[in-house]
Amino acid sequence: MKPVRIFVLIPVFNRLQHTKQVLDDLRRQTLVGALHLVVIDDGSTDGTSDFLASQQDVVTLRGNGSLWWGGAIQSGLEYVRTQEPTDRDYVLFLNNDTSFEPGYVETLVETSRSHGDAAVGSVIHEPGRDPPLTSIGARVNINGLAVWDRLSELTPEEVRANKATYQVDALSGRGTLYPAMLFSRFGMMRPWLLPHYFADYEVAMRFARHGVRLLVATGAIVYSPPVYGNDVSRFNWWERHFSPRSSSNIIRKVLFYLLVGTPLQRLTAPFRMLYFSCARALFSCAGTLITWMR
Repeated sequence: MKPVRIFVLIPVFNRLQHTKQVLDDLRRQTLVGALHLVVIDDGSTDGTSDFLASQQDVVTLRGNGSLWWGGAIQSGLEYVRTQEPTDRDYVLFLNNDTSFEPGYVETLVETSRSHGDAAVGSVIHEPGRDPPLTSIGARVNINGLAVWDRLSELTPEEVRANKATYQVDALSGRGTLYPAMLFSRFGMMRPWLLPHYFADYEVAMRFARHGVRLLVATGAIVYSPPVYGNDVSRFNWWERHFSPRSSSNIIRKVLFYLLVGTPLQRLTAPFRMLYFSCARALFSCAGTLITWMR
């Protein structure tokens, strides 16, 4: 019987120090012998390419700067397919701006095995914050076109004393373990539709529609800075709604809800998005007017 293999897919673009840190953390894992490190370098210009070329235990896949997250993960999955994965193997999506303890990957694997080969995500802790827990995972209301964090549903007591696992509606790319054969059975990424934001949620929700449980293990902790890559506060109006770097990109949102909804939800998604956008704009204007009148 072949030993278990865990293919760790890490998309990177510059930020060399982050890449060095995440590789160091992976090399300290209790399951280090099972890890196959795959870094997808999408056109870095800060010395990342030279550094990766010197790392004997890392498989490096290269892009020209146009892969984005979804395309980078797709490139990694295509490599995994050439390795002929079995039912014993796993794929771990991991961002390079994270750090974690030595038992991190083992916790993900044990949680998946003990819950019927579930897909298992990580919780996010912010160093120096009390309590440190800042994110559990996504809740998605397809009808209401709304996404929020499962953390907001917890009582203050439960934020400090978490359950071992929580069920969520979608999983992010910031540390999620999948049984490798799921991608053969139910498909890989769709970078031509979702090149960056929402690509991680879409593939997780697709698996869930086929009966795969989506869990988050609170013992699988990634430490991450307080400002994540989806911050849109620095963008102007056009960039916020149409830039591929924006998590508020209207086109990608519509495509996401079209992909994850039922046939009826797909048909009505553009109209519901227009309705909720107008409603939110009216509430915002009303709030501004009330403030001005005071």
